[in-house]
Amino acid sequence: MSLVELIAQADERGLAASGLACLDRCLPLLGGADDELLRPLWASLADGSEWAGSLVRARAALGPAEPAGDEAARLAHRMLETAPAERTEGAVRPWADACSVASLRIHRLLDPAADGGTDPAVPEGPDAGRAGDTAGLPPLVAAELRRQAAVLELLAGHGAQGLRRALDVSVEGRRVLRAVVSRRARGAGEPGA
Repeated sequence: MSLVELIAQADERGLAASGLACLDRCLPLLGGADDELLRPLWASLADGSEWAGSLVRARAALGPAEPAGDEAARLAHRMLETAPAERTEGAVRPWADACSVASLRIHRLLDPAADGGTDPAVPEGPDAGRAGDTAGLPPLVAAELRRQAAVLELLAGHGAQGLRRALDVSVEGRRVLRAVVSRRARGAGEPGA
């Protein structure tokens, strides 16, 4: 099943977890944000506690986006800024979809194999890979697509019990992205780089 189909079939909890997982994996771009920043939002998905208050606290802890940041950081900030205060299916569905697209764009921007997206044989655009055709996608983007699908499949198959494993998938993705961001920063700091 394609990612687009998984999102279309997801319930409110699956959609919220999907958007939150995309944001969680992109934490390394948010100016040294604490890895635990989103933990209260994950907890609210598990126990049904209040989502809006946890969201306000996460935004306050992070602070406003820096306008001078790069595109990947701006996209990550936008995921948090646009998270709906009301956790209803109608509110989280467009957010989860937008987070999916933004996270894939971030991974494309950071993937050294993407080469700026100039190869016409490499699929590009907001739905590249989300409809099911993953041929030619850069490795970082393909891995992010798999993680997004895994989160939705875990929630669809296991409900609230799938949240722990979905969080594990996100933590793994965050580690990968943190390593990519770290290598990118080291490369930018080298003379002549």
